[in-house]
Amino acid sequence: MLKIGITGGIGVGKSVVCRMFALLGIPVYDADTRAKWVMRYDEALKQELTAAFGPEAYTPDGELNRIYLAQAAFHNPENLKLLNSLVHPHVGKDFTDWVESNQTAPYIVKEAALMYESEAWRQMDEIIAVFAPMEVRIKRLLQRDPHRTQQDIEAIISKQLKEEDKMARAQHVIYNDDQQLLIPQVLQLHEGFLAKVKGVE
Repeated sequence: MLKIGITGGIGVGKSVVCRMFALLGIPVYDADTRAKWVMRYDEALKQELTAAFGPEAYTPDGELNRIYLAQAAFHNPENLKLLNSLVHPHVGKDFTDWVESNQTAPYIVKEAALMYESEAWRQMDEIIAVFAPMEVRIKRLLQRDPHRTQQDIEAIISKQLKEEDKMARAQHVIYNDDQQLLIPQVLQLHEGFLAKVKGVE
């Protein structure tokens, strides 16, 4: 089974691309959504996070205290590094279990913004980088998240790996720049992956 990673910075449209692969019948693993689930329900990780960040990491009813953790981690590089070092191994195991449950698929897709930062790319056979120009990303994010300012968005983007680096390291690039059609790009990659799987078989 081929394992295809999809990455790109905030606002490039990774989720839209992944929905297209899902419509083609390809299982999609959303690392961000699964990370939130694992942080809520993985008892071992909950103990590790509580030990590292204090009992405030979770609310009294067991929910993840996202605001507290975000403030603790994102304004302190060492805390952010610690948080990632605790969460990523558990999400990695969750992904491995998920792959095992999708063995009948010709290939699977994993969506992860931090594909390179978390070293998750090492589990993938090929990587797709989704690209959109900065001004397009900012416009999308201001529409999607009206509570955020342009300064907030630029601060988030500045902390992510540069798009040029992601594109240089990826085997494929999808341009979601509101100029080029997405569907033909996704279909071409889909057909190529299917052909590659059949060639292996």
